[in-house]
Amino acid sequence: MPEPHDLELRRLTSDDWPLWRELRLAALAEAPYAFGSTLADWQGAGDHEDRWRSRLEIPGALDLVAVLDGTPAAMASGVPADEDPTAAELISMWVGPAARGRGVGDRLITEIAHWATTEGYRTLKLAVMPRNDAAIALYRRHAFTDTDELGDLLDDGVHRELVLAKPLTA
Repeated sequence: MPEPHDLELRRLTSDDWPLWRELRLAALAEAPYAFGSTLADWQGAGDHEDRWRSRLEIPGALDLVAVLDGTPAAMASGVPADEDPTAAELISMWVGPAARGRGVGDRLITEIAHWATTEGYRTLKLAVMPRNDAAIALYRRHAFTDTDELGDLLDDGVHRELVLAKPLTA
Protein backbone atom coordinates (compact mmCIF):
# COMPACT_ATOMS: atom_id res chain seq x y z
CA MET A 1 0.00 0.00 0.00
CA PRO A 2 1.59 3.32 -0.99
CA GLU A 3 1.94 5.83 1.80
CA PRO A 4 0.15 9.15 1.33
CA HIS A 5 2.48 12.07 0.73
CA ASP A 6 0.82 14.61 2.99
CA LEU A 7 0.05 12.58 6.11
CA GLU A 8 0.82 13.77 9.61
CA LEU A 9 0.22 11.73 12.74
CA ARG A 10 -0.58 14.03 15.63
CA ARG A 11 -0.24 12.87 19.24
CA LEU A 12 -3.08 14.26 21.32
CA THR A 13 -3.31 15.49 24.89
CA SER A 14 -6.48 16.13 26.86
CA ASP A 15 -6.39 19.73 25.59
CA ASP A 16 -7.09 18.32 22.11
CA TRP A 17 -10.46 16.96 23.24
CA PRO A 18 -12.48 19.03 20.69
CA LEU A 19 -10.60 17.37 17.81
CA TRP A 20 -10.95 13.90 19.36
CA ARG A 21 -14.67 14.57 19.93
CA GLU A 22 -15.17 15.66 16.32
CA LEU A 23 -13.56 12.51 14.92
CA ARG A 24 -15.11 10.11 17.43
CA LEU A 25 -18.62 11.39 16.75
CA ALA A 26 -17.95 11.20 13.00
CA ALA A 27 -16.72 7.61 13.41
CA LEU A 28 -19.75 6.53 15.43
CA ALA A 29 -22.11 8.18 12.92
CA GLU A 30 -20.37 6.87 9.77
CA ALA A 31 -19.52 3.33 10.93
CA PRO A 32 -21.87 2.31 13.78
CA TYR A 33 -21.31 -1.36 12.87
CA ALA A 34 -17.62 -1.05 13.82
CA PHE A 35 -17.88 -0.06 17.47
CA GLY A 36 -19.23 -1.34 20.76
CA SER A 37 -20.17 2.24 21.68
CA THR A 38 -22.99 4.05 19.95
CA LEU A 39 -23.36 7.63 18.83
CA ALA A 40 -26.16 8.03 21.39
CA ASP A 41 -23.74 6.95 24.18
CA TRP A 42 -21.54 9.97 23.41
CA GLN A 43 -24.22 12.55 22.70
CA GLY A 44 -26.67 14.35 24.98
CA ALA A 45 -25.71 13.84 28.62
CA GLY A 46 -22.62 11.86 27.50
CA ASP A 47 -21.26 14.77 25.47
CA HIS A 48 -19.30 16.90 27.92
CA GLU A 49 -15.76 18.21 28.13
CA ASP A 50 -14.79 16.26 31.25
CA ARG A 51 -15.70 12.95 29.62
CA TRP A 52 -13.75 13.74 26.44
CA ARG A 53 -10.73 14.91 28.43
CA SER A 54 -10.88 11.79 30.59
CA ARG A 55 -10.81 9.58 27.49
CA LEU A 56 -7.55 11.27 26.46
CA GLU A 57 -6.04 10.91 29.95
CA ILE A 58 -5.86 7.11 30.16
CA PRO A 59 -2.55 6.52 31.97
CA GLY A 60 0.21 5.34 29.63
CA ALA A 61 -1.92 5.68 26.46
CA LEU A 62 -1.03 7.00 23.02
CA ASP A 63 -3.86 8.82 21.23
CA LEU A 64 -3.29 9.66 17.57
CA VAL A 65 -5.11 11.56 14.88
CA ALA A 66 -4.05 11.24 11.25
CA VAL A 67 -4.20 14.50 9.31
CA LEU A 68 -4.34 13.84 5.57
CA ASP A 69 -3.89 16.72 3.16
CA GLY A 70 -4.50 19.14 6.04
CA THR A 71 -7.76 17.52 7.20
CA PRO A 72 -8.19 15.26 10.27
CA ALA A 73 -9.12 11.95 8.69
CA ALA A 74 -8.49 9.06 11.08
CA MET A 75 -7.83 8.12 14.69
CA ALA A 76 -6.49 5.32 16.87
CA SER A 77 -5.27 4.76 20.42
CA GLY A 78 -2.87 2.41 22.09
CA VAL A 79 -3.59 1.65 25.75
CA PRO A 80 -2.17 -0.74 28.35
CA ALA A 81 -4.29 -3.91 28.49
CA ASP A 82 -6.25 -4.16 31.73
CA GLU A 83 -5.88 -7.90 32.21
CA ASP A 84 -2.30 -8.45 30.98
CA PRO A 85 0.68 -6.25 31.95
CA THR A 86 2.66 -7.58 28.97
CA ALA A 87 0.06 -6.47 26.42
CA ALA A 88 -1.19 -3.23 24.92
CA GLU A 89 -4.46 -2.77 23.07
CA LEU A 90 -5.28 -0.96 19.86
CA ILE A 91 -8.64 0.77 20.40
CA SER A 92 -10.89 3.41 18.82
CA MET A 93 -9.44 2.84 15.34
CA TRP A 94 -11.32 4.58 12.54
CA VAL A 95 -10.32 5.80 9.10
CA GLY A 96 -12.72 8.20 7.43
CA PRO A 97 -14.08 7.32 3.99
CA ALA A 98 -11.91 9.89 2.14
CA ALA A 99 -8.75 8.40 3.65
CA ARG A 100 -9.53 4.71 3.09
CA GLY A 101 -7.30 2.82 0.69
CA ARG A 102 -4.54 5.41 1.03
CA GLY A 103 -2.34 3.72 3.64
CA VAL A 104 -3.63 5.76 6.59
CA GLY A 105 -4.80 2.73 8.58
CA ASP A 106 -1.47 1.04 7.91
CA ARG A 107 0.42 4.05 9.29
CA LEU A 108 -1.73 4.21 12.42
CA ILE A 109 -1.27 0.50 13.15
CA THR A 110 2.48 0.73 12.52
CA GLU A 111 2.80 3.72 14.86
CA ILE A 112 0.76 2.10 17.64
CA ALA A 113 2.80 -1.12 17.31
CA HIS A 114 6.04 0.90 17.46
CA TRP A 115 4.81 2.71 20.59
CA ALA A 116 3.83 -0.60 22.23
CA THR A 117 7.21 -2.14 21.43
CA THR A 118 9.06 0.91 22.76
CA GLU A 119 6.99 0.75 25.96
CA GLY A 120 8.11 -2.87 26.45
CA TYR A 121 4.87 -4.66 25.64
CA ARG A 122 5.23 -8.12 24.10
CA THR A 123 1.77 -8.33 22.50
CA LEU A 124 -0.59 -5.93 20.75
CA LYS A 125 -4.24 -6.93 20.95
CA LEU A 126 -7.50 -5.58 19.57
CA ALA A 127 -11.17 -6.41 19.38
CA VAL A 128 -13.06 -6.08 16.10
CA MET A 129 -16.65 -6.67 15.12
CA PRO A 130 -16.91 -10.11 13.49
CA ARG A 131 -18.49 -8.85 10.24
CA ASN A 132 -16.16 -5.86 9.74
CA ASP A 133 -14.35 -7.57 6.86
CA ALA A 134 -12.32 -4.54 5.72
CA ALA A 135 -10.91 -3.95 9.21
CA ILE A 136 -10.20 -7.64 9.72
CA ALA A 137 -8.30 -7.75 6.41
CA LEU A 138 -6.27 -4.67 7.43
CA TYR A 139 -5.36 -6.24 10.78
CA ARG A 140 -4.44 -9.58 9.18
CA ARG A 141 -2.08 -7.72 6.79
CA HIS A 142 -0.32 -6.53 9.93
CA ALA A 143 0.11 -10.09 11.27
CA PHE A 144 -2.77 -10.05 13.74
CA THR A 145 -4.20 -13.54 14.27
CA ASP A 146 -7.18 -14.97 16.15
CA THR A 147 -6.84 -15.61 19.85
CA ASP A 148 -8.88 -18.02 21.95
CA GLU A 149 -10.17 -15.13 24.06
CA LEU A 150 -13.86 -14.36 24.21
CA GLY A 151 -14.62 -10.82 23.09
CA ASP A 152 -17.42 -8.72 24.48
CA LEU A 153 -20.92 -10.00 23.83
CA LEU A 154 -22.67 -7.99 21.13
CA ASP A 155 -26.11 -6.44 21.48
CA ASP A 156 -27.72 -9.42 19.74
CA GLY A 157 -26.77 -11.54 22.76
CA VAL A 158 -25.34 -14.24 20.48
CA HIS A 159 -22.17 -13.00 18.75
CA ARG A 160 -18.96 -11.71 20.30
CA GLU A 161 -16.23 -9.35 19.22
CA LEU A 162 -13.31 -11.09 17.57
CA VAL A 163 -10.10 -10.72 19.60
CA LEU A 164 -6.91 -10.58 17.53
CA ALA A 165 -3.29 -10.24 18.63
CA LYS A 166 0.21 -10.00 17.26
CA PRO A 167 3.54 -10.58 18.94
CA LEU A 168 5.84 -7.59 19.18
CA THR A 169 9.59 -7.77 18.78
CA ALA A 170 12.08 -5.13 19.85
